[in-house]
Amino acid sequence: MELSFERKNKMLIVKLFGELDHHSAEEVRVKLDNLIDTYNIDNLIFDFKNVTFMDSSGIGVVIGRYKKLQMKNGDAALINVSNRVRTIFDLSGIFKIVKYYNNLDKAIKALGGI
Repeated sequence: MELSFERKNKMLIVKLFGELDHHSAEEVRVKLDNLIDTYNIDNLIFDFKNVTFMDSSGIGVVIGRYKKLQMKNGDAALINVSNRVRTIFDLSGIFKIVKYYNNLDKAIKALGGI
C-alpha cells in the first residue's frame, strides 16, 4: 500500500494505492495518526480511486480515523470508491457513518474547506 498526502490548512487528503488489508492497515493507521497529530488535522478525505482490494482491516482504518477526528469536532469523508470496494463499504454500513462524495471538490466544500 502506497499513500500520498495533500494538506490544505487543517484538512488532509490521502490517496491510497494498492491493497488495504491486514498486511498494510497498521502502517496506514500509524502514518495517518502521526499526520493528524503533527499538523492538527480536523478533516480527512480518503481517496479510494486506486485501491484494488480491501478487507475489514481497511474498514477499521477508516472508522478509527473518523472517530479520532470526531473527538476533536472534525470529520472524515470518502471519495472515488470503486464498485468492488463500495460493496464492502455497503455491507459494513460505513456509508451510514462516514459520508461519501462524488468528487474531491464536493468533499472539500462539505467539510468546510475552500
